[in-house]
Parts: sequence; structure tokens; C-alpha cells
Amino acid sequence: MTETSAKRGSGRTGQTKRGNPVSRLYGAIALFIRQILDEMRKVIRPTGPELVRYTTVVIVFVLVIMAFVSGFDFVWNKLISWTFTGKAF
Repeated sequence: MTETSAKRGSGRTGQTKRGNPVSRLYGAIALFIRQILDEMRKVIRPTGPELVRYTTVVIVFVLVIMAFVSGFDFVWNKLISWTFTGKAF
């Protein structure tokens, strides 16, 4: 297929679609829902053990980050307290 035949076969010459705006809206919504359902069919769902493993990894990661931020906050608080009051504890 050449470039010229592809351009000719497209059928659009810069014209906008005309028609009932409500029917175009319903058509767009129906197309959107069809596309959502097509994409949902492609989703690979995790098995039970995979779901437990992923959940455990996320919870452990969040706990580690919380501990890191809490420790940093504690040290920063003590450093600021020592700087302005002269007392570390």
C-alpha cells in the first residue's frame, strides 16, 4: 500500500461529524465501556499465594519506611532541641 492510497482510503477530508449530540455521547460512552471490558479481559490476576506474598512485601516495605522516617524524625528533633536549648534529652 502506498502513502497516497492510504490517504485516499481514509475517508476523512477534514469534515466534522454531524448528528444528534446525545446519540454521539451515548456512542462514545458505549465505546468507552467496550474498551474498558476489552482491557479487563487482558488482566492477569494473581493467585492466592501470590496475593499473600505481594501484600506481605508491601506491608513490610511500609513498616521499614515508617521506621526510617520515625528514626530520622527522632534524631532531627533531638538535634534541633540540642541546638536551641543546649539540652540533648
